[in-house]
Amino acid sequence: MSKLIIVGPASPLRGGIADFNEALAIELVAQGHEVEIISFSLQYPSFLFPGKSQYHSNSTKPSKYHVKELINSINPFSWLKTVRYIKDEKPVAVIFRFWIPFMGMSLGFIARRIKNKGIPVYAITDNVIPHEKRVGDRFLTKYFLNACNGFITMSKAVFDDISLFTNNSKKVCLFHPVYDVFGSKSNKENSLKELNFSEGRYLLFFGLIREYKGLELAIEAMNNPEIKELGLKLIIAGEFYSSKEKYLALIKKLGLVNDIIIHDEFIPKEKVKYYFGVADAVVQPYLSATQSGITQIAYNFETPMIVTNVGGLSEIVEDGKQGFVCDVNCNAVSEGILKLYKPEDNLAEIRYQVALKKESYSWQVFVKELKLFTDI
Repeated sequence: MSKLIIVGPASPLRGGIADFNEALAIELVAQGHEVEIISFSLQYPSFLFPGKSQYHSNSTKPSKYHVKELINSINPFSWLKTVRYIKDEKPVAVIFRFWIPFMGMSLGFIARRIKNKGIPVYAITDNVIPHEKRVGDRFLTKYFLNACNGFITMSKAVFDDISLFTNNSKKVCLFHPVYDVFGSKSNKENSLKELNFSEGRYLLFFGLIREYKGLELAIEAMNNPEIKELGLKLIIAGEFYSSKEKYLALIKKLGLVNDIIIHDEFIPKEKVKYYFGVADAVVQPYLSATQSGITQIAYNFETPMIVTNVGGLSEIVEDGKQGFVCDVNCNAVSEGILKLYKPEDNLAEIRYQVALKKESYSWQVFVKELKLFTDI
């Protein structure tokens, strides 16, 4: 049985990258590999982390793969320790996750040294150009990417961006698989009860709230008179990583206090299914994007999507099939929402289309294509 190592966050660290790594590890094991995730003893220094906590309030030890917390992102001695550990384990390949330039120095240091020892190094690159730019981003990204043998991307936008940093042409664009780590679907009746919501029509803005996600467009769209006539409510479920006050002020200004429900918290895994269970659709009015884990959670729960035409979102959602693709303005988002309900049977048809497309985003297919590309 060949051993593979994934380098990136894993539980008890929380977030979409950790969820992805764990799902990837489970499918690699199912396809005959021994898998270990090398995670972080320190991912972000507290002064650089915008949220309330980097950790799940409770987590369980995985049974199908191993997790070793070795990397301190700001301690080079831990990087050397990680290099020695990987060399001793003799994996057939190491798959790094790269999502933010800040990790470029530590991950690049490790990748270069194990690559020089003949261990193939591949990177699954969520982003190479960050949504929120900082001084030094380009250097750190370039340092990491030039340490890799090849790249797996999940959107054409990132596939193209890689050539801005490296001449290495070994790359492939696959897809972001469905997030299936949140349990089975919950029907609306049960979901309403679990969340203590009354019967009604709900839209969902889900996940960490950051500037690039365009929450203000979703709020402004709710002020459309036709949307008000439909009696829709918008659920904002996720921890605020940008100013909460400006959104509260906008809601108050537009007189939408009774039309918008805010759950300002990181949603635990076991509760995710209830938010998608009550929602008619997920609204993603992003100002910029690559791929999105939220769309893949929506696919898992067969929930229609309203997305803006940025990055790779329109690659994932076909306009008029699994939802609607809008221009980046509140009027276009309003129109997309209204199309869900007019004609009346539209919502049911779109749910059916989401369920059909879901199968093409399976982890089994993703891992088979990843293995073909990396020859592992």
